[in-house]
Amino acid sequence: MVVAATAATAVSPPATPAPVTPAAASALAANSAASLVAGKPAFLHAGSEDKFVQRSVVSSAGLQFVPYERTYRDLRVLGGDFVIVTDANGQVTATSVAQEQAINGLSTTPKLTKAQAEKVAKGQLKTVSGVESTDLVVYALDGAPRLAYESTVRGTSAEGVSRLTVDVDALTGAVLKTRERVMNGSGTGWINGSVTINTTLSGSTYSMTDPSMTTLKCQDASTNTTFSGSDDVWGNGVGTNKETGCVDALYVAQQEKAMLSSWLGRNGFNGSGGAWPIRVGLNDQNAYYDGTQVQIGKNTAGNWISSADVVGHELGHGIDDTTPGGISNGNTQEFVADVFGAATEAYANNPNDPRDYQVGEEINLVGSGPIRYMYNPSLAGDDNCYSSSIPGEEVHAAAGPGNHWFYLLAEGTNPTNGQPTSSTCNGSSGLVGVGIQTATKIMYNAMLMKTSTSSYLKYRTWTLTAAKALDATCGLFNKTKAAWDAVSVPAQSADPTCTGGTPSPSPTATGSPSPTPTGGTCSGQKLLNPGFESGSANWTATSGVIDSSTSQPSHSGTYKAWLDGYGTTHTDTLQQAVSIPAGCTATLTFYLHIDTAETTTSTQYDKLTVTVNGASVATYSNLNKAAGYVLRTVNISAYAGGTATLKFTGTEDSSLQTSFVIDDTAITLS
Repeated sequence: MVVAATAATAVSPPATPAPVTPAAASALAANSAASLVAGKPAFLHAGSEDKFVQRSVVSSAGLQFVPYERTYRDLRVLGGDFVIVTDANGQVTATSVAQEQAINGLSTTPKLTKAQAEKVAKGQLKTVSGVESTDLVVYALDGAPRLAYESTVRGTSAEGVSRLTVDVDALTGAVLKTRERVMNGSGTGWINGSVTINTTLSGSTYSMTDPSMTTLKCQDASTNTTFSGSDDVWGNGVGTNKETGCVDALYVAQQEKAMLSSWLGRNGFNGSGGAWPIRVGLNDQNAYYDGTQVQIGKNTAGNWISSADVVGHELGHGIDDTTPGGISNGNTQEFVADVFGAATEAYANNPNDPRDYQVGEEINLVGSGPIRYMYNPSLAGDDNCYSSSIPGEEVHAAAGPGNHWFYLLAEGTNPTNGQPTSSTCNGSSGLVGVGIQTATKIMYNAMLMKTSTSSYLKYRTWTLTAAKALDATCGLFNKTKAAWDAVSVPAQSADPTCTGGTPSPSPTATGSPSPTPTGGTCSGQKLLNPGFESGSANWTATSGVIDSSTSQPSHSGTYKAWLDGYGTTHTDTLQQAVSIPAGCTATLTFYLHIDTAETTTSTQYDKLTVTVNGASVATYSNLNKAAGYVLRTVNISAYAGGTATLKFTGTEDSSLQTSFVIDDTAITLS
């Protein structure tokens, strides 16, 4: 080993690491997720012919969410999606996986032709105006994986306008699943009164187009033409006037846009600064989102229904559609959208449409008042409590338990701010809310873990995982759990736990139950010869790594592990395997001293990568140099339930040495 031409330095207090920038956090998350996925861990149920496609990283509240899609023999796998969650340093904290069994040996040769599959798909509608697309896919949403055609057809169903995705078995012609894409659900407005809206001036013409988000505009549904005029004054306050309806709609959309940014840090409705046109003039007592637009209809009196909770709800479907996993399944999609309607109404805080956790109270859709009551769904004939029948109910009625949960989380059972009291299904009382902003953040972060197999049961797990990550004291976690218990959504084996103010690990949130603790206890330090005082005993390392020289001092004792320091292209490794019982919190700690001759302040020439079972859990470089040792701490609880192989890999480029010196390691269980 080449000794660096610098004097040995005295041990100094640990340096405070520089904060990780958002861009760096996203990059770390993408790299860590890629390393984890490349190893095809068991929870992915990966087959030999699977490939994985990483999508853009989504950041929220200090966490990074890395969504993936899966292909089998280059065909898209429906139900093959998953999400890897990391902290700002790229350490994996949770995973959420839709697929429950591997795909092996499935033939990709169909018996049906594309035209035959399209004929079956068209048969699901009352009238058909066109077929958007038909693709050969692997259907893995339930049961054994099957080859299928997926078609999206437009037309009408018995319920009205339809944009229907149909999955047809490519061997038998049976319909495997259908998914409806139509989600029903300064100017003077009819509902919001005199308000300010942001419009666009082009030449001498104003248009109802958001100036900073040009895909957000309000149009006449009859012609798909954006309302425009020679002045910047809009509407006449009459509810039957379409331009007036657009004043209300654009005002609400811009309030929701601001709420998404301020409360959630989301960039626009689709997460990348975009939205969809809002079209007022639907000749129906309805409003809907279909993936390309929001259509606003009228009430029985002919007034356009552009209230905060209606427009916020429909755009909420778009948010749901553009977070991982797409539109929520398991009859959860309407309660998800109601959350965004309620949050938008609360954020806008318009005296003409105050927050009240009712849905559609201002529009009086069919002359009988609100459509839904979040604090007491039974007032509209919906269920307050979850049961096994909810996933099979009409989708709007099935929103009851989710709306009730959200209200209890946000406001509690006995609010003191003028909101109504709310009963529980388990007889509990005294639930104290966290406020609608925090409740919305918990819900949104849960949606960033969403997969195509979402359900009430999985939303319980995802929201608990989100709440724990947002608050290390367990306060938010306990209130989230109490609210789910209060609406009878049962505990799941995949639920994380949180006790005593220090969160315990989140089990992998897969489609199948997580393991319960078996074998061994959650206590003690598991690495053997952790300070290297017995030389290379119990460790596997490249030659010369474990030494007792004084050129680089140990943190304590005589020995330490010294990786690299040669000043030429070189790689050193150090590893040891330990068993971590399921259900345990596992914390890796070690003292690290980085000494380098590199002078750059921006380029990582030499790196130390820490992996567990081949997945990166931490990375350091010449940029992390410090005078003396720094205590490093890494949560590796995600690897509980089996053997975890800890490995340090130091890589050095062709010039200017960097030494990575490690001592006093530990993997401590609790």
